[in-house]
Amino acid sequence: MKTTNEINPVLNSNPGLRQRCVSSCRQLVSQISRTKQAILNEFKQSFQASDQVLRLALNEAEALAWQTGFPQLVFPTLATEKAQAAVAWAAHQRAVRFPEQRSY
Repeated sequence: MKTTNEINPVLNSNPGLRQRCVSSCRQLVSQISRTKQAILNEFKQSFQASDQVLRLALNEAEALAWQTGFPQLVFPTLATEKAQAAVAWAAHQRAVRFPEQRSY
């Protein structure tokens, strides 16, 4: 297995560049984490019981966003769409399980 030193000698020859790359990556991870928490807070009220489905939807959106070249641009929209789908699914499940509680 190749180590980071073997894979990217440019970063090893310039510690300042390596530090900027690490800092940029940490900032990106933090930005996505804050966005995920904001979307979770926004949609959490729509889930009456457990918000596990919502968390799974947001994790899936994050995983898909990281596969693109621009996760910070893709994640907010994708996460919102996944959260909306999770809310709709949960509402459908409540309607199926408890038909007497339907509101028309």
